Amino acid sequence: MASSKYAVRAIMTPENINPEDTNPEEISNEEISESAGHKISAGDEISNAHEKREELPHEGPSGESFSSPSSSSARDQEGSGPGKTAGPESPVPAPEIKKLESESFNMSSSTPPQVPPKKKRSHISYIAVVFALLIIIGLSMAAIFYGFGFEGDLGSSEKVAVIYVQGTMLTGNIPSGLGYATSEEISENIRRAVEDEGVRAIVLRVNSGGGSPAAAQEIVGEIQKAQEAGVPVVISMGDVAASAAYYISAPSDYIIANPSTSTGSIGVIWVFQNLSAYYDEEGIEYYIAKSGELKDMGGSWRGLTDEEKEYADKVVLESYEDFVAQVADGRNMTRSEVKALADGRIYTGKAAIKLGLVDETGNLYDAIDKAAELGGIEGEPRIVYMNRASLSRLLLGSESSDSGDAGKQLANYFEESPYGKILA
Repeated sequence: MASSKYAVRAIMTPENINPEDTNPEEISNEEISESAGHKISAGDEISNAHEKREELPHEGPSGESFSSPSSSSARDQEGSGPGKTAGPESPVPAPEIKKLESESFNMSSSTPPQVPPKKKRSHISYIAVVFALLIIIGLSMAAIFYGFGFEGDLGSSEKVAVIYVQGTMLTGNIPSGLGYATSEEISENIRRAVEDEGVRAIVLRVNSGGGSPAAAQEIVGEIQKAQEAGVPVVISMGDVAASAAYYISAPSDYIIANPSTSTGSIGVIWVFQNLSAYYDEEGIEYYIAKSGELKDMGGSWRGLTDEEKEYADKVVLESYEDFVAQVADGRNMTRSEVKALADGRIYTGKAAIKLGLVDETGNLYDAIDKAAELGGIEGEPRIVYMNRASLSRLLLGSESSDSGDAGKQLANYFEESPYGKILA
């Protein structure tokens, strides 16, 4: 068919694969290499599928179909290979053309990307998260319990309990950390420390300028009960431990202060406020109905009468004598020796040692060591902080900007007493 305009690629059938019954073993290696060099890729066949549709075979006078000479030579070369010889040119049936078009369409269509299967998350990661949450919850609960003083019941024996006395001392139920040291809280912590069989000694860390004589008397009562139970009490003075704060320090077994601690101020004061001039200026008038002459004593709408002043001095001296007796008994001094020092003045810690009001200088941990020694603890003692400021006190708002106002409201009965304030 050399003279024909078109040549058609021979379809591989059992008749034209090896028309001359050639034995594949008789084909030389050179023929195999030559035939392999003329193969075209399957992609080229597919890309020419559409061209084949346009180049439909034209029938000649004898009914034969032809394709272009260029494609004929390439396809003849592809057909030649190991065990294959070019057979006579045959027409391509229409079903074969449709098959090629279908293959071309399938190959050219985009295949969606394969999404890798999701890896199953290991159970270990879930366990780790749960374990971490349990640790956080546990630490939070421990911090809250620690703040409320539950830590006083933990651990083994040979312990020293530290109890803070910070702020103005008074009776009443006021949360600690608001600038007041209530006798209820301090007494409760002393009792709990004594009830703990592992506590061998108690340290009171004092930072107070004084307060109510009644509050001081309640605390002293618990200190004496602890001593009777065989638990020594040591005082550690901070910045200031004066007046009623020294009142509770005197009966302790040992007093340690810093050289510059302000202490002493042994005495009692009763404060009255007279606002009658202000009320007159503002036009404010009061009518007082009373059952006795001294019933409105201390009212701000008037000053004290001479009789009331004499009575006030009597009450103050009574509290003062009790204070002097407490110091004399606690410090092994005579009443006259104490009165010589008890004119209300402040002493530094260094001066107080010379006067016999303090035993030695040192800090909190020196006081803890001394308490351990008095309690018979050998080696390093375990320290238990009974009422130290913590998370629970922060949650109660003790560190908020309104904490001062809240404390004053709770202590209003004392700060705004219509009878004035008796302070020691």
